[in-house]
Amino acid sequence: MLVTLRDVPADAEIASHQLLLRGGYIRRVASGVYAYMPLMWKVLKKITSIVEQEMDKAGSLQTLLPQLHPAEMWKKSGRWQSYTQGEGIMFHLKDRQGRDLGLGPTHEEVITTLAGELIHSYKQLPITLYQIQTKFRDEIRPRFGLMRSREFIMKDAYSFHTNEEDLKRTYKNMNATYNQIFKSCGLKAFAVDADSGAIGGAASQEFMVSASSGEDLILSSSDGKYSANQEKAVSKASEPVLLKNKKPTTIDTPNQKSISELCSAQGLKPSQIIKVLLLIAILENGQEQPLIISLRGDQDLNEVKLTNALTQKLGTGVLKLSQISPENLNSQGLAAWPFGSIGPDFQDSMLKGSKSWAKSFLRFADQTAAELNCFFCGANLLGKHKAFANWALLGGVPTTLDLRKAKSGDRCIHDQNETLEEKRGIEVGHIFQLGRKYSEALKARFTNENGAEESFWMGCYGIGISRLAQAAVEQNHDEAGICWPISIAPYQVIIVIANMQDPRQVELGEEVYKNLKSVGIDALLDDRAERAGVKFKDADLIGVPWRIVVGRDASNGKFELVNRASKETQVMSTEEVLKKISSEIFENRC
Repeated sequence: MLVTLRDVPADAEIASHQLLLRGGYIRRVASGVYAYMPLMWKVLKKITSIVEQEMDKAGSLQTLLPQLHPAEMWKKSGRWQSYTQGEGIMFHLKDRQGRDLGLGPTHEEVITTLAGELIHSYKQLPITLYQIQTKFRDEIRPRFGLMRSREFIMKDAYSFHTNEEDLKRTYKNMNATYNQIFKSCGLKAFAVDADSGAIGGAASQEFMVSASSGEDLILSSSDGKYSANQEKAVSKASEPVLLKNKKPTTIDTPNQKSISELCSAQGLKPSQIIKVLLLIAILENGQEQPLIISLRGDQDLNEVKLTNALTQKLGTGVLKLSQISPENLNSQGLAAWPFGSIGPDFQDSMLKGSKSWAKSFLRFADQTAAELNCFFCGANLLGKHKAFANWALLGGVPTTLDLRKAKSGDRCIHDQNETLEEKRGIEVGHIFQLGRKYSEALKARFTNENGAEESFWMGCYGIGISRLAQAAVEQNHDEAGICWPISIAPYQVIIVIANMQDPRQVELGEEVYKNLKSVGIDALLDDRAERAGVKFKDADLIGVPWRIVVGRDASNGKFELVNRASKETQVMSTEEVLKKISSEIFENRC
C-alpha cells in the first residue's frame, strides 16, 4: 500500500513532517493524532526491536501497564490537579459510576503502586521494569507531526532500589544503554543536563538529536565539557556597563515604558536598568500568588527556574504563570497600576481589596540584578523612573536566585575562559533519578536488611519511539526525500522494474527479489505499471537505503545498484549485487 503525494501538505511545517506525509508513512486523523501506515509501522517495529534488545541486555523486564489510571493514585502523588486543571496535559473522564479516570501520559503512579504491593523485601531488589505502548497528552498546540502529538508510542522504564548509590549505578548503566540504542538506530544523539519538570527527581538527562528545526535550545561549552537544555543551563552573565554613582533622584520618563525606549531617551545600556516583571502564579493548592521579579535589563526570565523556586519555597506545585495585565486588575477590582514605571519596591498595599489574589507580593531578584550597586528602575508613578538608585534605597535586596536564561556568548561556570554556544535539538529520550518522591507519596515500601520498612529509591527512563522515527528523518533527508539509516528503514532494498512490459526485466526483478528474501534481506519489489521516473522518485522519497534497478542492462543479466544516501551507482551482476548488499547489511551492523 504505497500512496505518495507530490505536493507538500499545507499543515506540515518541518521537513520530516512533510516527508512522512508525502511518503505515505503517516496520515492525519485529527489534530495531533496520526495513523501509522504500513511503511511507518515497519519502521516503528524495527526501532522497538532495537530498544527491546538493548533493554533486555541491561537486565530489564518487559511488562504492559494499563492506559486507564484511577484518579486516586494521582491524587496520592499530588499530580492529579496539575495534570488535569488549567493547562494540564492529561485526558480525563468519568466512568459509569462517576469515578475519575485519566489516560496515562506517564506511569509513575501505576508502577509505584504495583511495586509497593508486590515487592516486600530488599532481596527482591534492584529491579527494572519497562513497557512500550501508546501514551496520551492533551497538547495545547500539537504540531510538527509526531514530534508533538497527542497520541504517541513511548518506551518507559522504572527502576526500584534499596539505596541511592544503587539507583545511581542503574542510572549510569541506562545512560550507556541509551547511547547504544541511538547508535544502533543510526542516529547521532548526545546527552544534556535537563530540568526534571513535572516528573520530578534529583537529576535528569535528555538525549538530543541535533536538528535546526528542534524545539529545544541546547547550550554547550566550546570545550565540550558542558551541555544543557536552556531550561536547566547555568552560566556567568556578561559584565554590566557600570553607572557612575550619583545622588539618587526621580526623573520624568514620558512614553518610556520599555527597556529600549528608556535606553534611547536616557543614553543608557540595558545592563544599567532593573526591569520588573509582574506575574500571577496559580498554585496547585488553589492560591493565586502575585510576584515581583527583578531582572537586569539585558536578561530574560527562565520560567522553569522560577517555577522550581516557587515550588520549593511554597511547598506546592505551580499550575500556571502569567503576566499581570490591566484586565486582570479590573477583574480583581483593583485600581490601575503604572505599568512601564513599576519598580522592585512596588507596595503590597496595591493589592488591597483584590478578590482572589494573595494580599502581598512574593519578591525575587535574579543574581545579576542583585549585584548592581547603582541602576535605573521604575519609580511607581506613571512616566517616572528612579535614577542612580540602589537596593538600600528600595528597602533591601529581595530573595536572590538564578532566574535568568543562560544564552549564547555567556561565560561557562566550569571555566570562565570558555563560552556557551547554542544549537537546536529534538528530545528523543530522558532519564531521571526520581529518588523517593513517588514511593513516599504512595507509601510503597520494602523491608530492609535490619527488618525496618523504608521507601524505594526509584529511577525513570523514557524514549519516544514514534518521535525517534521522525527525528531520524529530520536528521537524514535531502531534497529528494528521506535517507533512512539501514537499521530502521522500512525496507533495506527496493527493486524497481523499469518496464513492466519487458518479460526479461520482470523475470530478473522477481528473481533477485526472491534471492534477497531467501537470505534474510528485507526487500520491496516495485512492480507497479508506472513510468520508471515515477518509481525512481518514489524510491527516493520513501528513502529505502539501496535501490536495484532492473532496466536496459537486464538483457545482459546486469542491474544498477544505487546507494540512496550517496547516490553512488554501480552496474553489477546478480551475484555481485547479492554479495554487495549482504556485506553492507550483515557485516556493518552496529
